[in-house]
Amino acid sequence: MSARGTRTPAPPSIAPESSGGLSDGAYARILTAVRDGTLAPGTRIRESQMAEWLEMSRTPVRQAIQRLEAEGLLTMAPRAGLVVTTVDEELVEELYYMREVLEGTAARLAAESASRIELRMLEEMVAAEMQARADWRTAADANRRFHALIYTAAKNRFLLKSLRALHDSLALLGPSTLANEERARRAAGEHAKIVKAIAARDPETAEAHMREHIRGAYRERVEMLFHAVKA
Repeated sequence: MSARGTRTPAPPSIAPESSGGLSDGAYARILTAVRDGTLAPGTRIRESQMAEWLEMSRTPVRQAIQRLEAEGLLTMAPRAGLVVTTVDEELVEELYYMREVLEGTAARLAAESASRIELRMLEEMVAAEMQARADWRTAADANRRFHALIYTAAKNRFLLKSLRALHDSLALLGPSTLANEERARRAAGEHAKIVKAIAARDPETAEAHMREHIRGAYRERVEMLFHAVKA
């Protein structure tokens, strides 16, 4: 259902993960709709309409909605009820602040704990990234896999859980900052520095490079969202 009460969009064509259950499937499909803009900021979310849209019973949809609200992707708005959270500069700053803290910690721990196989995989990812000239969707997918491997290499289950929840919240911000070709080029070089520090078993430098990498992504995001259109 749109923010103005118009027709409900066609449901996203993503099947629920069989191992996650119906609630996880509903969560993933609603999250995808938020990320791609099908459910835009300010869109009113009603349990009955979501259940009809997703062709599911109301119980798993209710559980998915509760999870999305707990993670900040849905918000109670005056006179509107539950809506997709509206993005403002404060929200972006909060998200990227936590991303810098958590991902900096992940890089530090990866420098201490990454296995030889993980190090080789990271080096291969960076080598491929430096040579590739793919479209931004391919670059964004490679970027997600790169960061996910660092999270795994950190070997801290609680940090991993926090990072996964944070990245779900980033769905509010829309397409990857790597849609900017220049940003994608810089990001590849930043990844190389991070991996070099991890391979050298230098936790302080790995964390510093990761924090700077996230700050660069933050600056690009703010430009995309708030300053791209000049008066």
